[in-house]
Amino acid sequence: MIDTATDTDSTNTARHNIEHVDCIISGGGPAGIVAGLLLARGGVKVVVLEKHEDFFRDFRGDTIHPSTLRLLDELGLYHRFARITHRRVEDVTFTGRSGEDILLADFTRLDLPHPFMTIAPQWDFLNLLAKAGEDEPNFDLRMGVEATSLIWDDDRVVGLRAQNSTVAEAAPPTEVEFRAPLVIAADGRWSKARAEAGLSMRELPSTIDVWWFRIDTEAVLPDSVAPRGGNGKVFVAIPRAGHVQIARLIPKGVDERLRAEGIEALRDAVAETYPQLAADVGKVEFDDVKLLDVRRNEARRWFADGLLCIGDSAHAMSPLGGVGVNLAVQDGIAVSRMLAEPLRSGSVRPSELRRLQLRRLPTTRAVELLQSGIHRMVEPAVHGHRPIRPPAPVEWLLTTFPALTRIPARILGIGITAEHAPDFARDSGFPQAASTVSTSASAKTDP
Repeated sequence: MIDTATDTDSTNTARHNIEHVDCIISGGGPAGIVAGLLLARGGVKVVVLEKHEDFFRDFRGDTIHPSTLRLLDELGLYHRFARITHRRVEDVTFTGRSGEDILLADFTRLDLPHPFMTIAPQWDFLNLLAKAGEDEPNFDLRMGVEATSLIWDDDRVVGLRAQNSTVAEAAPPTEVEFRAPLVIAADGRWSKARAEAGLSMRELPSTIDVWWFRIDTEAVLPDSVAPRGGNGKVFVAIPRAGHVQIARLIPKGVDERLRAEGIEALRDAVAETYPQLAADVGKVEFDDVKLLDVRRNEARRWFADGLLCIGDSAHAMSPLGGVGVNLAVQDGIAVSRMLAEPLRSGSVRPSELRRLQLRRLPTTRAVELLQSGIHRMVEPAVHGHRPIRPPAPVEWLLTTFPALTRIPARILGIGITAEHAPDFARDSGFPQAASTVSTSASAKTDP
């Protein structure tokens, strides 16, 4: 069990505890929860810290990709996920020069148990994984606890400090000091741990930001994650039960100017792009419109001695294409497969963290490249220069040779290096994939 010690300081009213575990994960998003659950199934004593009291926040990625659906199968959890309200998306399309939809990625061409992605509330997905963790004695999820700083021994990270992020006004905060052979930073694009460790970033170009808001409606919209619109009015609509979550793509840095134009301009733009919502756009107010500062970047080095960054803390993606969740989940799987044994032994070498980064880099770079292409198609429309459209050679190739749509589907849905749950984490009723022993692309479950 977890070792706990208490340190009482008469000069400090805060309660200070020290806990020793095998691994401490800062951040309860997809990367952190998946890594924690799978490591726990592998006999690693894990504490996952999530600063919020729950997972319910509107601005979360709702796309669950084919490889994540396969992971749920491998963990014996897909039947639970199937009960969550979700919508199936079998392809990604863009409007071509002729005005007709051009198929960019066709997931049905992938040889997978679930050749599609779904749109499902991320809080339901995370709650499902957290519930599964309750069955694992080595999995300890602490909600409402926020990491505050790393603990160093010379140049090595040996733990972190945390405290309750929400406490009663009259109560002193509970401060906890965790000691572990490895701290995993899964704390998002603004990672405190990464910044404290001084890990530098490689910035990728993006000239857009996003407005994020919801419209309560019973209108039926197509199941699509593709941007729609043009002439400076570009949107992505995510249908949910009883409402639609809307992302409006705007030029970077113009939030105040667009708000000054008044709410009617936004309402009219929504109705023009989605006539189905015309009767309901009057409910939108600027108080409900949140700004996302879109950043695309990647840490040049994902690790320091005793610290590993995964998910958005290692490689932040823009919302276009819904790729961030899938990358984060795959990072979590790779952590469990490559680091469970050294964590059980109580020692993780920097060389092992370097191998994990090298393993994940091909997929990360391929997704970055594909997303850069999507940005080049979409950004001119956001700035009002021309409609959303793929380059003429790309459009010709995809329409002339439809089988090529399997390539972007593979990159978006699986990645270059497919990640499977290790044997120790799998449900006994799910067959062991060849790729858990070998990463050969010829394995039937690893197209």
